[in-house]
Amino acid sequence: MQSTNVRALKKNPSQALRMARETGPVLILKGDEPDALLVHLDGSLTATEAGIRPALAASLYREGCLSLGRAAAVSGLSVSDFVSHLGSLGIDVVRQDETTRHETGDVSAWLSS
Repeated sequence: MQSTNVRALKKNPSQALRMARETGPVLILKGDEPDALLVHLDGSLTATEAGIRPALAASLYREGCLSLGRAAAVSGLSVSDFVSHLGSLGIDVVRQDETTRHETGDVSAWLSS
């Protein structure tokens, strides 16, 4: 899947449309975050779905709507391929929450003993 940013899309929308037609859906980034998906409608529905599923799954994972395993299943990719896909989009696989500090303290104490 190709990607471009909003500035490049504004500057040359024809290039983004050409990429969508030739290589499949184009992920539009706003800053470093996925913002939209450009899909060319002349492509086959199967090819379009194959590009949309990983993008949709990544977005749902990023928003916390799906677990990593479920998002990988939705994407149609293996978990390791989906983790690589997330990395290419700049989406963190490991999320920090209120328990992270406590858990890392427990691990640090265990490793030092």
